[in-house]
Amino acid sequence: MEHKAPVLLNAVPPYGHVIASEKWRNSSLIQSLKGGGVKILFEKELGVADFHLPNKSCILYVSECDIIAGNGYKRKLVRYRNTSSSFQELVLVENTRLSEQYFSAVQKFVVFDLGLTLLPVSGQTEASQLIAQIVHGEDRENPFRRRSSSRLLDPLVLAMVHHVPGVGRVKALALLQQFSSIQQLCNAPPAELEPIVGQAAAQQIHSFFHKPTTAGI
Repeated sequence: MEHKAPVLLNAVPPYGHVIASEKWRNSSLIQSLKGGGVKILFEKELGVADFHLPNKSCILYVSECDIIAGNGYKRKLVRYRNTSSSFQELVLVENTRLSEQYFSAVQKFVVFDLGLTLLPVSGQTEASQLIAQIVHGEDRENPFRRRSSSRLLDPLVLAMVHHVPGVGRVKALALLQQFSSIQQLCNAPPAELEPIVGQAAAQQIHSFFHKPTTAGI
């Protein structure tokens, strides 16, 4: 009987590194990551996930093509959710002019039906910037780690909030004293955000997580 290599569900890359599924080797996303100073380890046995990050999160990338092609991506998402991994499972979804009419349905399926964290990106370049921020964010001393052992600031959340247009590092840190997860921040109305970051930034954050679609127009 042929021995099958184990799937590396819980492989954690060293700081400054990303473990990437072999199929991404020649992609523009990988080239952008390398240009951003991220070191890449390629692996054929990652299972459903596309990337593993040093902060014990993994990423499944749903492209514009996946969304337009039909519901096949949903089966992949369910397998991803059901994986017995100790990682925080993230889903990067391309929200483009071609896929935006489907985005609200994808968002509902990922966030509400599966309970996963969805991060919208415009394409592989923006995805690589977000991944690089998470990876490099792990290398820095975290000012919240020593204050409370019960509530650690997740570098992923910090990188994601910092990634929102108009929100710098100071505002991102202020927000994360109030909202400990992306889900909490995503569901927060502008009125809850406004006292922390001001009206303009509150609206930008809310708009970022609730990008309008052209469905029904």
